[in-house]
Amino acid sequence: MDMLLMLLLMSFSILPLSVSSSAAASGDAFIGINIGPDVSNMPSPKDIVALLKAQSIQHIRLFDANQALLLALAKTGISVTISVPNDQLLGIGQSNATAANWVNRNVIAHVPATNITSIAVGSDVLTTLANAAPVLVSALKFIQSALVAANLDQKIKVSTPYSSSIIVGSFPPSQANFNRTWNQQSDGRIPLDYALFRQLPPNKEAVDSNTLLHYTNVFDAVVDAAYFAMSDLNFTNIPIVVTETGWPSKGDSSEPDATVDNANTYNSNLIKHVLNNTGTPKHPGIAVSTYIYELYNEDLRSGPESEKNWGLFYANGEPVYTLHLTGAGTLFANDTTNQTFCVTKSNDDPKMLQAALDWACGPGKVDCSPLLQGQPCYEPNNVVAHAAYAFNAYYQKMAKSAGTCDFKGVATITTTDPSHGSCIFPGSNGKNGTRINGTLLAPSNSSSSGCFSQYYYKGGSFTSSLILVVLFLSALVM
Repeated sequence: MDMLLMLLLMSFSILPLSVSSSAAASGDAFIGINIGPDVSNMPSPKDIVALLKAQSIQHIRLFDANQALLLALAKTGISVTISVPNDQLLGIGQSNATAANWVNRNVIAHVPATNITSIAVGSDVLTTLANAAPVLVSALKFIQSALVAANLDQKIKVSTPYSSSIIVGSFPPSQANFNRTWNQQSDGRIPLDYALFRQLPPNKEAVDSNTLLHYTNVFDAVVDAAYFAMSDLNFTNIPIVVTETGWPSKGDSSEPDATVDNANTYNSNLIKHVLNNTGTPKHPGIAVSTYIYELYNEDLRSGPESEKNWGLFYANGEPVYTLHLTGAGTLFANDTTNQTFCVTKSNDDPKMLQAALDWACGPGKVDCSPLLQGQPCYEPNNVVAHAAYAFNAYYQKMAKSAGTCDFKGVATITTTDPSHGSCIFPGSNGKNGTRINGTLLAPSNSSSSGCFSQYYYKGGSFTSSLILVVLFLSALVM
C-alpha cells in the first residue's frame, strides 16, 4: 500500500440530547484550540494565557485538568474544556464517590472564576482501551451526577470524544466506514486539494451516490459521515463539535505532504470555512464549532516526525507559520494580511545579534536614534530588544521585501506588534503591545554585549566601539 500519512485528524464530541440542532443553529460557530502537554519547555500558565489573549482565542480544550493553568485562566472569560485522562477512567467509572471527588477538585474548585464549559471523559477510549465501553458509560453517568449535585449540569456539558483519521494517498481498510458520503474514485485516492479546502471545479466535487449531496472538502464529508452514522442508529438533531482537526507542518521522509505550506493552507481555510457558518451539505446552516489541533508543537510525542509538529506555535511563542486569514475577523493575531514585523529570535547567539545590530545601524542605514539612552526604545537595554527594533526598521525601510528579515538567520517575521510603552516600532499602527510570549522584551542575562553604551552616535549613524565586531561584519552578508 502507498504511503499512509495521517494528515487530517478529526475527533468529534456529540453534545447531550438536551441540546437541539435548532439551538446550535441559533449561535455562530467558533474556532477553539487544543493545548497538549507533551512540550519539553512548556511555557508558564501565565505565558500561555498571554498568548491566548494576544491571539483572541476564546475557546480551548485541555487533555487534563491542569490546576495551575485553570487558575491562570480565571477571570479571562475563555471557555475551557477539561478532560478526564484515560488512566483515570477506571477509578471514576467504578465509583460515584471518585467521580464526585474529581469534580470537586477540578471543577467546583475553579468555577465560576474559570469558565469551564464542558468535560471530555477520556479520549478515543473505544479504540485505545480494551473492553472500556462499560466503564466509559459509568464514568459519564457518574461525572454527570456529580455536576447535577453541584447544580452545574446546565452550565457544563459532558461528552466523550472519538476520532477518525483521513489518510491522504490511500484509505486503509479501517477507514472504509467513512466512505459513504463521497464516491471513492478510481484507486480510492483523495486529491490533496480536496483535503485542503482548495477550490475544485464542479466535475471534481465528490458526490454521495445515495443522497446526491455534493462535497467540496473532506472536512464536511467526515462531519456528515458522523451525522449519517448517528441517523442510522435513530439519533437525530444532535449537534457535533469537532474537538480536534489539523495538519502537521513537518514530517519524516515518508510524510511528504506534512509541510508548512499545507498546514498553513489547511488551517487557514478551515478557520474561514467554519466561521462562515455554512454548515455541511447534510445540515446547511448548522454551526460546526471546531478546535484546531494544536497550540504548541509537542516535541516529546513519540512516533513519526509529524506527531511532533501539529502546533501553530513553538514553545517560545514564535509562530510556526503565518496564517492567511483575510476576512476571518479578529481571530488569531498572527494574521499577516495587514501588518508584519521583523524581530529577533530571542535564543540566538548574542554575538550574532550584536553583529547584525551593528550592520543595521551602520551600513544598513537604519535610524537607530530611538535606541539611545533616554530615548523611547532604550529600555530594555539588551541586545535582543535593540536588535529587534533595528531589524524591523530595516525590514520596513526595505518595504518588507523578500530576504530583508533574515540577518544571517537571527531574525524572524511576526504579526504581533512588538511596540511597548512609548516605543513604537516602524510599521506599527500605534497600538502598543509585546511579543506574544513576553520573551522579546525580557532582559538578557546571557551577555552584557547588548548594552547600548558600546555605541556612540555620530553624523546620523551609530559606530561600534568594538573593533572585533567591525571585523566580524566583514564576513556578514546582508
